[in-house]
Amino acid sequence: MAIEDRRERERAARRSLIVATARKLAESEGWDAVTTRRLSTEIEYSQPVLYKHFAGMEQIADAVALDGFGELADALHAAKSGDGDALGRVAHAYLDFARDHPAVYDAMFLRSTTLNFATDDTPSQLNAAFATLKDAVGGHDADTNTEVFWAALHGLVILTRTGRLRPDQQSARLHLLVDRFDRA
Repeated sequence: MAIEDRRERERAARRSLIVATARKLAESEGWDAVTTRRLSTEIEYSQPVLYKHFAGMEQIADAVALDGFGELADALHAAKSGDGDALGRVAHAYLDFARDHPAVYDAMFLRSTTLNFATDDTPSQLNAAFATLKDAVGGHDADTNTEVFWAALHGLVILTRTGRLRPDQQSARLHLLVDRFDRA
């Protein structure tokens, strides 16, 4: 049994290395730079080793996204706990996460994915991020309110990133959004 345990630990370590390397490459050079050939060179394993862990790039990006959702849930949860304006802190944490991890954010929300949202088989990391956001938003029909708030935050992320909003008004926009939901 010890040999099987060791092999499983090694397999898990290789998988983690693949995901971490994909994330590092995506953050530094963009998702177009993340290919199975490039990953195999970077981690010093053959491409068939990659395919023992992942069927292809989509599954690698999904693994990066899952890690990102876990990190986002942690960031939102940490922001929520504290005194005063929990919704404002959570909104800031969301925008900060998207700004600090653009390639991970892309894997989570912009790349094509096999991850299911709002279904019985939604991964726990997605549910945790949504639940923390929902807890901060609250209100009548909290699920719908949270979806609208999330959509607004996502819109702010993308429109800011692509330079379509006035940079000097970001704080005012976020304050307005939070204020509207605090009164809902």
